[in-house]
Amino acid sequence: MVTLIPDGVFLQDGQHIIPATAAQAKENANVFDATKAYKETMAYRILMTHQTGDGDQSLQIKFDALTSHDITYVGIIQTAIASGLDHFPVPYVLTNCHNSLAAVGGTINEDDHVFGLSAVKRFGGIYVPPHLAVIHQYMREMAAGCGKMILGSDSHTRYGALGTMAIGEGGPELVKQLLGRTYDIQRPKVIAIYLEGKPRHGIGPQDVALAIEKAVFKNGFVKNTVMEFVGPGIQHLSMDFRNGIDVMTTETTCLSTIWCTDTVTKEFLTVHGRGSDFTPLAPGEVAYYDGLVKVELDKVESMIAMPFHPSNVYTIKELNEGGQDLLREIEAKAVEQLDNKELRLLLPEKYANGKLHVDQGIIVGCSGGLYENVMAAANIVRGKGVGHDRFAFSVYPSSQPIYLELMRNGALADLMEAGAIVRTAFCGPCFGAGDTPNNGGLSARHATRNFPNREGSKPGNGQISSVALMDARSIAATAIHEGALTPATEVDYEDEIPAYHFNSKPYDHKVYAGFGEANKEAHIIYGPSIKAWPTIQPLTEHILLKVAAYIDDPVTTTDELIPSGETSSFRSDPYALSEFALSRKGPEYVGRAKAVRAWEKSRQDNELASDLQDAYTLLNDTLQLGQTVETLANTTAVASLVYANKPGDGSAREQAASCQRVLGGGANIALEYATKRYRSNVINWGMLPFVTSEEDAKKLAVGDYVYVPNVRTILLSEQDDFKAYVVNEGKKEEITLHLGYLSEEEKEIIAKGCLINYYADAK
Repeated sequence: MVTLIPDGVFLQDGQHIIPATAAQAKENANVFDATKAYKETMAYRILMTHQTGDGDQSLQIKFDALTSHDITYVGIIQTAIASGLDHFPVPYVLTNCHNSLAAVGGTINEDDHVFGLSAVKRFGGIYVPPHLAVIHQYMREMAAGCGKMILGSDSHTRYGALGTMAIGEGGPELVKQLLGRTYDIQRPKVIAIYLEGKPRHGIGPQDVALAIEKAVFKNGFVKNTVMEFVGPGIQHLSMDFRNGIDVMTTETTCLSTIWCTDTVTKEFLTVHGRGSDFTPLAPGEVAYYDGLVKVELDKVESMIAMPFHPSNVYTIKELNEGGQDLLREIEAKAVEQLDNKELRLLLPEKYANGKLHVDQGIIVGCSGGLYENVMAAANIVRGKGVGHDRFAFSVYPSSQPIYLELMRNGALADLMEAGAIVRTAFCGPCFGAGDTPNNGGLSARHATRNFPNREGSKPGNGQISSVALMDARSIAATAIHEGALTPATEVDYEDEIPAYHFNSKPYDHKVYAGFGEANKEAHIIYGPSIKAWPTIQPLTEHILLKVAAYIDDPVTTTDELIPSGETSSFRSDPYALSEFALSRKGPEYVGRAKAVRAWEKSRQDNELASDLQDAYTLLNDTLQLGQTVETLANTTAVASLVYANKPGDGSAREQAASCQRVLGGGANIALEYATKRYRSNVINWGMLPFVTSEEDAKKLAVGDYVYVPNVRTILLSEQDDFKAYVVNEGKKEEITLHLGYLSEEEKEIIAKGCLINYYADAK
């Protein structure tokens, strides 16, 4: 089904796979020359078109467009204003698809929407009102085009199937673009995703995406790379099928994607009134890749990702055949990811008559709510019903034009008659702000993620429910069997999908399209819950860090660093939102961090708290520094520290880092960072993204102090060895920390305290 080739690979004529170690490559070294052929990938060509710096190693990228939704755009625009924003220099699309239905927080959701509309009027942007489209479907329909690059403050910013290299990053990276700066990155590796064959009846894009995810996530095969989709199998995939695979690549931890484009791509762009955005894209005659993933589409089966990760993948057949024994094993591994090990997912109890039974079926968002997915589901349920018991079935078309077409061709009627609830465009079920299952419930979703609590339950309150990811087709097949897990490959239904007719009128009549029309007389409207960022001090010469959280899970998601769902209703108030930081992984963290923040405030005010004086005395005595408390206070700031083995998988939300900073955080220490975007967030909020060895990590514990002398000098030098000391009563350990590659700008951002300070000082 999926085969990995880890070493260098040449692709000849876009079809023939030739490993770099093969005799053919060695005997024809003049043709198969990696030093030249790496420039023949689509990714390289697009990156170099957008490169504003010198050479092809250290890239300084400027994007063609930006996009944000209503969890992130307030903070981004606030930061940009504080940094000197004058106007939006490129099209900046604000959508309202994440908190449009979340009622928690009183008026804050609509207050943020009012803020967003006033901001695009002031700075010249594009505003998509609530319920009109989810962020990525709007960008597919109205912005993506061949050869472009788009940056979004949502991790699932992926438009590679339309020939656009799109990247999801934290908000500060968008701020840089709004201020005319660049996205700085070392040229990424490129991995070929070679598709061959044709999907069988009942197989959808989520099945293919999960098969790839299973093969590449745990081994980091495509981490921080560009996945370049090539091969003869592409021609057998519709545009929606391609988009459905593409958006799920975020879960592999890759940086971006790009696909070969063809007549199918051209037709999609033409139908959406943008035929001029089409350009044929394909690798050169001989292109070199850093690895290859071969996917045999005709062998892909109906797949399911069980709690709590999109990589925890099985075939539906093996899951049903595995019975209660397999479900007990899956549940045991899932519960290990929860802090409360007493909770039960009740998976074995949901097994009856040879099948697992689910409580919900949901088709939603940028991966599930596409036209063809919903049409296929309608074809499957037509003339049938979903039963009178607990099972519930909800469908969210991903844009109003798709909704309109499904209404006109009768698909919505088929779904509704079967007992489905059809809703407007909303991302809520993807991040825990809608359709939360009952306690002990299991929801089958064609959505993007199934992390712990991503569905909205609160384990801290003794609640637990969970999500399994499936394709819309198998969800519909399960629905007509009243929740009994059924692969769509075992259901007889009509594969024919009516041609799609795009109607732009919902956008024409409602989207505020004001790019290039900045109005400096327009006033930005601030609701009472929209608060400014706190003042952040520059990095001192030395730093004393106190460990406020120690997380030894294999991977820590951004949802665990700052929960999604209803907590996001406080997204525009940095202080209120920070109260939820690490609430699922370490409820004591906020109190510990606040205590350290109070110490640092006393230092800045020259009124040293007695506990801080004790900490300085302990440091001085243990390390025999020979300094007074006053001298240490003048040169050594105190901040809290979070340790996690591998933090940052998942969402691009900058709040995962900014909340730590608001609480007085000064650094993360990790074995490695799960994603570039989380590490970038840490940097842009002025925290030190340290890494260390497993041996040194074991020397840390909650309550310990980590003293890093000369941290500022070393940061701004060419060195990358930070000798640090772990200190506590009766404890003294030496450890070595590293930061890895940092651009000169990133070093300055950390030194100045955060991105806001960096730009403020540059005025």
